[in-house]
Amino acid sequence: MKIKIMTIFGTRPEAIKMIPVIKKLSENENFHVIVCVTAQHRELLDSILKLFNIVPDYDLNIMKKSQLLSEITSKSLVELDKIIRTENPDMVLVHGDTNTTFAGALAAFYNKVKIGHVEAGLRTFNKFEPFPEEMNRELVSLLADLNFAPTSLAKQNLINEGRKNIFVTGNTAIDCINFTVKKNYVFENKILQNIDFENKKIVVVTAHRRENLGQPLKNICNAILRLSENKNLEFIYAVHPNPNVKNVVENILGNVENIHLLEPLNLNDMHNLLAKSFLVMTDSGGLQEEAPAFGKPVFVLRDVTERSEGIDAGVLKLIGTDEEKIIQAVNDFVDNKLKFKTTNPFGDGKAAERICDAILFYFGHGAKPKDFILKA
Repeated sequence: MKIKIMTIFGTRPEAIKMIPVIKKLSENENFHVIVCVTAQHRELLDSILKLFNIVPDYDLNIMKKSQLLSEITSKSLVELDKIIRTENPDMVLVHGDTNTTFAGALAAFYNKVKIGHVEAGLRTFNKFEPFPEEMNRELVSLLADLNFAPTSLAKQNLINEGRKNIFVTGNTAIDCINFTVKKNYVFENKILQNIDFENKKIVVVTAHRRENLGQPLKNICNAILRLSENKNLEFIYAVHPNPNVKNVVENILGNVENIHLLEPLNLNDMHNLLAKSFLVMTDSGGLQEEAPAFGKPVFVLRDVTERSEGIDAGVLKLIGTDEEKIIQAVNDFVDNKLKFKTTNPFGDGKAAERICDAILFYFGHGAKPKDFILKA
């Protein structure tokens, strides 16, 4: 009898990190895999599904303009409950910290179905930063039967909270790079095709988090505008489609010669852009993990990060959203006054394999997998 695993996700970042797991499970004859998406993010999610040729078994298509957090959670919960009752899986796999993640875990719990939590144990210990993600992942940890911690620190956080069945796997985002980065890659984006990667210092920027909307985002954009006076720097800003982000960014940074405002990039373009970059400035969680895999330094445009392993390893620096601090930090790095390390603390590209082995072990098949351990 095959182990029936239902994977549930709804956003682009979740898809990027769950697809390596789906592929690895699907390759193993012991599993029957069901893919369910809420489409909490529609277009951004679809680009990843198309890239990896993933056709969901269930697509809730819940996204609507200006949706409330309560609407995402409630609609997902009601529909996922129906699907779980129909399919009766042996385990539901959710990822990280979105409203889809929380709703999926809660629906599984209501049906007494085992829950596996991919990327478990990340913490800032501030329930409003990031919002609502910090509480989503804490609540899922209370429900999860099997915890896949990306790092030893995440495992320790879970142990401190009394959680059990914890496996340190590394982060599946690093696995995804195995599928996307290519030698002599040709960008699909027309603007990127014309960037002078040889002679310019390329700074990749993303900023879109809910807690940065308003004045913090304006501060970030004003800092970039002033930094762009250095014509040796070329800024590539992948702009989130949220009007609260897009309008601010375009008003401040539009029509500047060495600032390129792009629509969200497909994953191949983004990963290959990171590989060619000089510096990454972001409030994204995923990019904090992905950029170090290419040996690229990251300035984190947030006041706190749940990925403190990167701070400790010297691959991330937390600089917040103060305009002057951002400018000072970038100038110091350009002038070689600020150093980063190149160790990647987030994974070795084998996280999905460890997750697969851990599930088999949990259901009484195979040996217990060894934890991912960072090698300096």
